[in-house]
Amino acid sequence: MIEIRNLTKRFGSLTAVDDVSFDVGRGEVLGFLGPNGAGKSTTMKMVTGFLAPDGGTIRIGGLDVASDPVEVKRWIGYLPEGAPLYGEMTVRAFLRFIAEIRGLRGAEARRRIDSAIEQVSLGTVLEMPIDTLSKGFKRRVGLAQAILHDPHILILDEPTDGLDPNQKHEVRTLIRGMSAEKVIVLSTHILEEVDAVCTRATIIANGRIVSDGTPEELLRRSRMHNALRLGLVVGDAGSAGVVETLKAVPGVALVEVDAQSGNALEVMLFPAGGVPLAGPAGEAARANGWEVTELHVERGRLDDVFRAITVGEGGASHG
Repeated sequence: MIEIRNLTKRFGSLTAVDDVSFDVGRGEVLGFLGPNGAGKSTTMKMVTGFLAPDGGTIRIGGLDVASDPVEVKRWIGYLPEGAPLYGEMTVRAFLRFIAEIRGLRGAEARRRIDSAIEQVSLGTVLEMPIDTLSKGFKRRVGLAQAILHDPHILILDEPTDGLDPNQKHEVRTLIRGMSAEKVIVLSTHILEEVDAVCTRATIIANGRIVSDGTPEELLRRSRMHNALRLGLVVGDAGSAGVVETLKAVPGVALVEVDAQSGNALEVMLFPAGGVPLAGPAGEAARANGWEVTELHVERGRLDDVFRAITVGEGGASHG
């Protein structure tokens, strides 16, 4: 549905997007990640036809963005960063305006508007001028206009920016609900969002793609993947002896003491090669007569992986 080949964009001497290629298929929710200024928004503006590339091609549903710009825009719902809303319009008037632009008329327009209002919970602010709304409500109005015409493809730039935790949950639920029938690309710096809604994560740094895979594949690259947090009551055994015993457990690469109070310890066991440790560590505790008060297996931490990948690329330096 989205085919991008060798996409390049320069601003003077600065190369903001540097030979980027990737595809996105129906049913995928692609998280497009990167530090501030890495080239995310610039890429999305080119994909949606709002910015012309200096090199490369973009095809949407088989249509070339450069040669079929109007038809391509029929396929796309776009929520830009800081969505351009007409502040003097009420929410209802703005959505009617968008419906008219999209070629929707009569009962069909009313049905689509009502559906968008319900999906993003705008019923309480319909008669209010957009300028008077909070940042979170403005973001929801922007999302409503993006989904109004039931597009095949949704391009969402920071869709939950400014929303409270409940609103974020609602938007993520909406994205998951739409994902089976659409292609969804969302730019975000909220890594929990990637884990919550994305089927795939592409990381860009310095205008180049530096990683592309599922969230689970990214988590497996984390130092914390399958790390085991153990709470123990160890009797008269000292912490040094406990650490040495746990280091000898098959698969353990490193043991760190996080906290100690009397004969109670909290330790973190890091696996060699991500192997599961809960079974053998639990057996070691039982063999030594230690009481296990906590046992928690870490999935991994996306922020660690993100930082390692993007800092390794020199961080962000452009927009």
